[in-house]
Amino acid sequence: MRGDEGGLTKGRLAAFLAALAGSAVLGIAAGLIWAAVAPRPLLQEIAHGEAGLVNAETTAFIVADAWFALVAAVGGLITGTLGYRILVRRAGAAATVGLVAGAVAAGFVALWVGGEVGLGTYNHLLATSATGTSFRSSLALGAKSTLAFWPLCTSGVILLSETGARRSAQGTRREARREAGRHRQPQEPGASVD
Repeated sequence: MRGDEGGLTKGRLAAFLAALAGSAVLGIAAGLIWAAVAPRPLLQEIAHGEAGLVNAETTAFIVADAWFALVAAVGGLITGTLGYRILVRRAGAAATVGLVAGAVAAGFVALWVGGEVGLGTYNHLLATSATGTSFRSSLALGAKSTLAFWPLCTSGVILLSETGARRSAQGTRREARREAGRHRQPQEPGASVD
């Protein structure tokens, strides 16, 4: 990566912290989006403080996990793209580490925020509803492996961007050498070089 010369400077430390904080803040928005779009299974109060699924074959759990995976992947693509354009090209590896660490944090923040939205209402209804009352469950992530989508997508975007930038730079250098070779004057055999 470009910008790797030297040690940790104030600028690189600032880039690391900005990447870490910016990614984690995106996790808040992702959690709110997940909470808004993910379905919640319908429950029915069967005893005081106890509820059961109305439909045991509900797909709400799987669809909620799929929504989280999609939100995390899009968050990773956004984090990687913006982070590369704004930070990685200037600060190099420090910004990359900050973005990936921030992406891990963003996944956990999104999980926490999404799970907290509606949890108070769910607990209240569970504690106070009469037997037979129907209400929606709180949101939970069953497939914890989807937490890896955010950092994987962020890392993938940075890797592809950096690879493309290096290839572009190599192509530019090759073209410059070709041009320089065409403009040289051919020397006559036996002529001395000063």
